[in-house]
Amino acid sequence: MPNFDYEAPKTLTEALELMARPGEVRALSGGTDIIDQLKNNRRNADLVVDMKRVSDLTKIESDESGLRIGSAVSCSEVHKFTIENDRYSALSESTELIGSVHIQNRASVGGNVCNAAPSADTIPALLIHEAIAYTASAEGTREIPLIDFFAGPGQTVLEKGEVLKEIGLPTPSKNTASAYLRFIPRNEMDIAVAGVGSLIEIESSTQIVKKARIALASVAPTPVRAYTAEEYLEGKKISIETINEAANLAVQSAVPITDVRGSAEYRKELVKVLTRRTLNICVERLAE
Repeated sequence: MPNFDYEAPKTLTEALELMARPGEVRALSGGTDIIDQLKNNRRNADLVVDMKRVSDLTKIESDESGLRIGSAVSCSEVHKFTIENDRYSALSESTELIGSVHIQNRASVGGNVCNAAPSADTIPALLIHEAIAYTASAEGTREIPLIDFFAGPGQTVLEKGEVLKEIGLPTPSKNTASAYLRFIPRNEMDIAVAGVGSLIEIESSTQIVKKARIALASVAPTPVRAYTAEEYLEGKKISIETINEAANLAVQSAVPITDVRGSAEYRKELVKVLTRRTLNICVERLAE
């Protein structure tokens, strides 16, 4: 591992001053990705800024407007909080899938987002809940729809000196359910061959879909929304037939590669299967 300086600020102001220093400055919100990348020379750093002691970044709160997750809040904390609040099932499920329990206790949702891996499990769950990325820098703050946060594999729109402060999710409407599933080849330590998050809001008296959100992981350079499938579902009565057709349409948003974990065609088939399963789970949850 190359040598680098390390700082652990306690305030956001101090953290932003450090992030604005010249050279290659990296934020560490958990370290499960960045440390491995530094060890294997996949990223460089002159300075690593540990955000885990910044109180503004370690809060998770909810009120009538929605959920706010500080960028350094661990996956296990988010999982526990969302289980207790019972409004963001897909996010709860996705945070439980990131590595082992030990990794979940250290890794953060913010770090998973900023690592910007196409296979990231939490991102589809955040996208279907229409998450907003709130950023901060010495120049000010920004609000970025999470769908616009990713510039490519491992790349975000964060500028020099800018950090992800928190992620905001609006409160879901009544009669809304969500789910996240992924397929992995061997065990929980593998990354997803494909992942799908789905959310639907139903008009209870008619079973008409008022809102549909479907997001895909590991089948494009960045996590993507399946807009064609969403538009197809909205305004239609939920049924086996509409779910199957939405699953077929979701594949149109997938542009997967072939690699050692699976072929492009295999990943497309997984998108169909996982979309169908997550939508069916949503229907089951709405019936409970």
